[in-house]
Amino acid sequence: MSASSDGGRVVVVTGGSRGIGRTACAAYAARGDTVVIASRRAEACTALAAELTAEHGTPALGVGCHVGRWADCDALVDRVLAEYGRIDVLVNNAGMSPLYGSLTEVTEELFDKVLAVNLRGAYRLGARCGELMAAAGGGAIVNVSSVAAVMPGPGELPYALAKAGLNALTVGLARAYAPSVRVNTVMPGPVRTDIAEHWTEEFRTRIAGTVPAGRVGEAAEVVGAILYLTGPDAGYTTGATIKVDGGMAWST
Repeated sequence: MSASSDGGRVVVVTGGSRGIGRTACAAYAARGDTVVIASRRAEACTALAAELTAEHGTPALGVGCHVGRWADCDALVDRVLAEYGRIDVLVNNAGMSPLYGSLTEVTEELFDKVLAVNLRGAYRLGARCGELMAAAGGGAIVNVSSVAAVMPGPGELPYALAKAGLNALTVGLARAYAPSVRVNTVMPGPVRTDIAEHWTEEFRTRIAGTVPAGRVGEAAEVVGAILYLTGPDAGYTTGATIKVDGGMAWST
C-alpha cells in the first residue's frame, strides 16, 4: 500500500516508547494504522502496543531493538515483514545525547555510541525499508533530526554531527528511492517531553529566551509535521527539511 493514503498502513517508529516517538505511535494508531513500536526498552514497547490496540482497535507490535546495532535493525525489518508483509512508513526517531565535560573528555565509546544510535541505525533502516518500499510501489520515510545539526554547540557536538549526517542521509535516500518513496526530515527545536522534566528553571528560561516563539515546543507539534510528511498532502515533498523549532534556527 502506498503511503499516500491515511489509515491501514504499516508504520514503524524507532524510539517509539517515549517522547516524540510515543506521541507519533498514538497518532498513527488513532488514524487506523498498524503501528510497530521499536526501542531498546522492549517491555515498554510491548506495553504501549497493548495500550494502543485496546484504545483504538488497531494492530500494534512492540519490538526490542537497539538501532545502533546493524543486526538489530535487520531483525526489526525481518520481524515486521514476517508479521505484516510490508512496511509503508518508517519514522527514524531514535536518538541520544549523553552529557560530558569538555570536548577532550568525550571518549571514543561515547562518540561511537552517539553516532550509532542517531545515524548508523537510520542509515540501515532507511536503506532496508527504502528498498522494500520502492519494490512495493511506494512509501514514506521521515528522519527526526534536531536544530543542533545547524546550530552545533560544544555541549552536544557528537549529537550535532550525527544529526547533520541525518540531514544528508535524507537527501541521499530521497534520490536513491525516487520517485515512489519520499524521504524527508523534521528538525525540532527544544521540545517538552519526559526528558524535559529534568530541565532546570534556569535552562527553561534561557531556552525560551532564544526561541522567537518564546517557548519550547510540544511533542504533538513535531508529530503534526511527521504526519503531514507521511500523509496524502505531501506527495510532492521529498528530500526536504521542515523546521519545527519556533524560529530558533537561523533566527540571528
